Amino acid sequence: MKYVSASQAVQLIESGDSIYVQGSTSIPEVLSQALADRGNELKDVTVYAAFAVGRREAPFCRPEYKEAFNVKSLFVANNIRRWLADGYGSAIPAFLGEIPGLFRDGTLPLDAVFLNVSPPDKDGFCSFGVSADLAVSAVECARKVIVQVNKAMPYSYGDALIHVSRIDAAVETDDPLVEVPTAVPTEIDSAIGRHIAGLIPDGATLQIGVGGIPNAVLSALKDHQHLGLHTEAMTDGVLPLLESGVIDNSRKEVCPGISVASLALGSKRLYEYMDYRKDLLLKDVAWTNDPFRIARNPKVMAINSAVEVDLTGQVCADSVGTRIISGVGGQHDFMYGGSLSQGGKTFIAIPSMTEKGRSKINPVLAEGAGVVTTRHMVQHVVTEYGVASLRGKSLPERARALISIAHPSVREELEKSACERFGYSFLRIR
Repeated sequence: MKYVSASQAVQLIESGDSIYVQGSTSIPEVLSQALADRGNELKDVTVYAAFAVGRREAPFCRPEYKEAFNVKSLFVANNIRRWLADGYGSAIPAFLGEIPGLFRDGTLPLDAVFLNVSPPDKDGFCSFGVSADLAVSAVECARKVIVQVNKAMPYSYGDALIHVSRIDAAVETDDPLVEVPTAVPTEIDSAIGRHIAGLIPDGATLQIGVGGIPNAVLSALKDHQHLGLHTEAMTDGVLPLLESGVIDNSRKEVCPGISVASLALGSKRLYEYMDYRKDLLLKDVAWTNDPFRIARNPKVMAINSAVEVDLTGQVCADSVGTRIISGVGGQHDFMYGGSLSQGGKTFIAIPSMTEKGRSKINPVLAEGAGVVTTRHMVQHVVTEYGVASLRGKSLPERARALISIAHPSVREELEKSACERFGYSFLRIR
């Protein structure tokens, strides 16, 4: 494989091209900067960005480059959030598991892909490391593959592999991956974690997200047995359970004995754990997030979060009112797959109040808020005050259950709203 400079590599990009830039904690920063440096000579280059954690704002998100780069977000990440909020870029609503299909059927045509990969193994294969997710389909569909060969990238198995013969330009780097600090659970997080862990049986297959509440759930599972991992995002929180043998994947139907994820984000310890580990596979997100594949595993426990929930169980998870702050991700995929799994359970885990003191359980969603998970699909909503089981309940019964786990300071107001909405059918429920 012939190495070139970053400025030489991005000469392959022409005006009018469309590019997918790899995400997770492996944004190819050197290539991104080199592309931005051509901002005065390029025009109408479409940049597709997905879920990512960047060290800084994307270098091509600058007002003077607004005619050069058209940023389209498939998940509003931290490095482009302000750019979109200012109206320069745009978001494409889509379930994360369905985005590879948009590349593959040409709905979102790709001319090039920027990757951050490991050095090649003895057979000439580089690994995408911590980010298979959309990168697998992007590589399949792009005419030009431009990579950073990064000494800091772990070598992961599964779908996230590319032979050097497929690479059009390579830039040698030694660029440590972004580290996401392990969120330390608060007392509220721990209470929520205990509520959920008490409903998780031995032999369950976990899908779990990122943050204090997921880590609290994982901490509360240390005495469980024979758990499995089939998730979208792998974090440091699962390492103690893997290392202790609590997660042994022995009861899974899909890839028994193997942990499965689509991306990873965490600390250097997590990345070192992943390196050349054959009992861990990183797979195309269309594969990991297929609800019917998820459902083949027994006792799937899908644990997700939300911005707010209304009294009928509608879940908003990607926006604050009209302002898009993230994306749908895999919440819908795993909530559906978990509901189809034999013995499966799904959870929306939220603190009762935001850090600013606003209730997360409200009479209705904020004006302009998007529904990520419909009221028809939600099974359990969990706060520090307990578990509201909504499956099979009428709308008034759901309201009563959700009010019981709301913050005590807002329960009277919520009851008044429920009474006005549902009338006697709500009042009769005690």
